[in-house]
Amino acid sequence: MNALLPGLERRNLGREVLAGVTLIAIAVPLNIGYAQIAGLPATAGLYALVVPTLVWAIASSSRQLVVSPDAAAASLVASSIGGLAAAGSQGYATMALAQAIICGGVFLLMSVFKLGFLADFLSKPILIGFVGGLSLDILVSQVSKMLGVHLDPGTEFLDKLTGLVSGIGATNPWSALIAAAAVTLLLAGRQLAPAVPWALVALVSTTVVVALTDAGAAGVTVLGEIPAGPPVLTWPMLDWAQWLALVPSALALTMVASAEGLLVARSYGEKRGYPTRPNRDLLALGAASVAAGASGSFAMGASTSRTAAMDQLGSRTQLPSLVLAIGTLALLLFGTGLLAEIPSPAIGAIVAVAVLPLLGLREFRGLWRLSRFEFWIGATCFAVTLLVGAIAGILVAFVLALINLARRAAQPAIDVLAQDDNPADSLLEDAPTGHMTADGTIVVRMAAPLFFANGAVFVRAVKVAITRVGGASSVRHLVIDMEAVTDVDVTGAEAFAGLREWLERAGISLAFSRVRPGARGRLEHFEIVQPTDIVFDTNRAAVAAFRPRL
Repeated sequence: MNALLPGLERRNLGREVLAGVTLIAIAVPLNIGYAQIAGLPATAGLYALVVPTLVWAIASSSRQLVVSPDAAAASLVASSIGGLAAAGSQGYATMALAQAIICGGVFLLMSVFKLGFLADFLSKPILIGFVGGLSLDILVSQVSKMLGVHLDPGTEFLDKLTGLVSGIGATNPWSALIAAAAVTLLLAGRQLAPAVPWALVALVSTTVVVALTDAGAAGVTVLGEIPAGPPVLTWPMLDWAQWLALVPSALALTMVASAEGLLVARSYGEKRGYPTRPNRDLLALGAASVAAGASGSFAMGASTSRTAAMDQLGSRTQLPSLVLAIGTLALLLFGTGLLAEIPSPAIGAIVAVAVLPLLGLREFRGLWRLSRFEFWIGATCFAVTLLVGAIAGILVAFVLALINLARRAAQPAIDVLAQDDNPADSLLEDAPTGHMTADGTIVVRMAAPLFFANGAVFVRAVKVAITRVGGASSVRHLVIDMEAVTDVDVTGAEAFAGLREWLERAGISLAFSRVRPGARGRLEHFEIVQPTDIVFDTNRAAVAAFRPRL
């Protein structure tokens, strides 16, 4: 059993099973709600808890990460497929299956080519903004469900907000009362007894009330009949044009799920002292997503909230996910009749409370305090995702990530190093530009690879450093500390060639120090380091070698 579920032992078996029962109580109502957000039947949310969950639990390297459709995935599915087919139609459901399969294929390719690092392009501010924008859109939809106000599915955020405000007068008082009771129970219950599955308590209690009072006759909408039976293996039948139309949204879903999933898996692995393998987890995510598309569900994502809940209960294995799969299958086989009277306002309340932390209000305050630039990156991503759409939001996220990367790379630390006369200390320390390292010699260090974003910046900094101490009349030797220059590109090499010519005209010799062995081949290929150049092992050796010539 240890080989199948690392970390599982006889002494923690009971705790892991109990955590699995709690996970059922958390996941079933949430997945029903997320399926409704995605514009799919409740069974699509429940089917995700069976075969895809089994596949993930067995194939992943993470012992704790819970994988399932989440709020962000559900909203992306609705916003991307809503423009291609009518929500609730057979064509819409088929496209959701195909989208999940494409996501799975992308995950598998990322695993094969070891592209997990691409997920790192979605920095924390971008994820906060993107998920926050989706969450606010979801929140408006759930508030309308809580109040019994009908909104057309697939509409944009501003249309939803307008419809909600204009429909306030048509609020169903019984729906609002049920939603208010559920919200009170969820919020108060978490304060009093956090370990209790209050979502299940709210769902059961409001369902009992609806069944006993016949609130459906008073206008309270209920979930309705859910087909009994296990998920059936299937394959979406679409033409090539429809498959291709789903690729952009599938790529967006994949990047968000991989960024969040790998980050959460790694953080819990480090926290609890077990290894994780990102490329194996990408493979497991791919297999789970294909399984979801082939068994009547939709795109899978990483559930941060459920993972945190399992960690708080002391779970350190994937056994709760296996218990979840078995329990959900039993529910589908024998208990779907219990779900028919679940009131929609209660589902809306559960989902609304679940997505409130995802709005990122606390995180945005932290960004404002720590970095205004990154705050505005997150805010821009939030606004574009909310007002333009999820696909536009993810595209803007990548553009902002590249701009942020280029901005930082274009401002590397470039130091003119100064000699320390105390032999017990480091020879060289940071010195202000305009100082000489030693008589007639300047040692310059750039703490970054040399490429298109900073090549010209480096050359300009070297020229300024030499000019400010008197130019060629004072400086005879330039030594470049290459310890941090691990790579170079064509543009950086061209900029460096211009610096070399400038030094030759000025009669200043060029030498290098601390060239990394692993980078030397590439530096020589781009003619940064040439066969005639002198390369020193240390800066101290470079300064000592040039001192006798002065």
